[in-house]
Amino acid sequence: MKAIVIEAYGDKNTLVEKEIDTPKISEDQVLVEIHATSINPIDWKVREGYLKEMIPFEFPIILGWDAAGVVVEAGSNVTDFKVGDRVFTRPATTNRGTYAEYVAVESNLLAKMPEEMNFEEAASIPLAGLTAWQCLVDFGKIQEGDKVLIHAGAGGVGIFAIQIAKSFGAYVATTASESNIEFLKSLGADEVINYKEEDFSEVLNEFDLVLDSMGGEIQSKSYKVLKENGKLVSIVQPPSEEEAASFNAQAGFVWLEPNGEQLQKLADLYVEGKVKPVIGKTFELSEQGLKDAHDLSETHHARGKIVIRVK
Repeated sequence: MKAIVIEAYGDKNTLVEKEIDTPKISEDQVLVEIHATSINPIDWKVREGYLKEMIPFEFPIILGWDAAGVVVEAGSNVTDFKVGDRVFTRPATTNRGTYAEYVAVESNLLAKMPEEMNFEEAASIPLAGLTAWQCLVDFGKIQEGDKVLIHAGAGGVGIFAIQIAKSFGAYVATTASESNIEFLKSLGADEVINYKEEDFSEVLNEFDLVLDSMGGEIQSKSYKVLKENGKLVSIVQPPSEEEAASFNAQAGFVWLEPNGEQLQKLADLYVEGKVKPVIGKTFELSEQGLKDAHDLSETHHARGKIVIRVK
């Protein structure tokens, strides 16, 4: 099969196209013929070697953590999925990612695509959507009427977090540049802070939950907007326990856990019209296509998800 791999850490030029063996599946896995995948910041962070101390990768590495496609083979223990099913997933594999034509996936990490969902939309959901869900629902225990601040609302996680929070009946504030204000309001944001003109920590207060995707000074200032015993959840750096305690806040760090059941809940929200993927730009599965996609992701200014069309 065709795959885009890296055989050393480095810049975008380490991405190379190769022919490699199609994965073999275990009795608990399915083989998915990938129709689309997408780009997340973790892709180029792994490529650069930032996470090599955290995750034991072995070369060659196929990057990619999202997949949408069709089941072409199912293991003997798999009962919930069959050949021909349209599925999407965030696979658990590290070395064998989704910049490829096929991926082997444990069946419990799969969700069935709604009929009205296309492969590009499905590929844009898993990592970003699950991250937002696990921050807001698992950690934040979000409830109707909660006030939630979501930093960088126009990013991949932010877009899903705004919509998920609104589906629970929360009041949502977010930060963005002026060019994204109307866009984020169209997704349901109740209040959009132009971070270039206003300091969010001076205009917001008594919030129940903050989703931090920035870290550093932004994380520290976020405690100021929380009510007593409010919660801060970060996806970029573990919060300081001492700093959280000084604000009487609960703070935590979320590292995504693949979960097919939660992915199916996101599919249900899609069918209900409460969560809509936003696709910024689409590239082809090729060496140049992935280099261009990584270039765009590294600008930190892509609106919505960057999708890779495989078929």
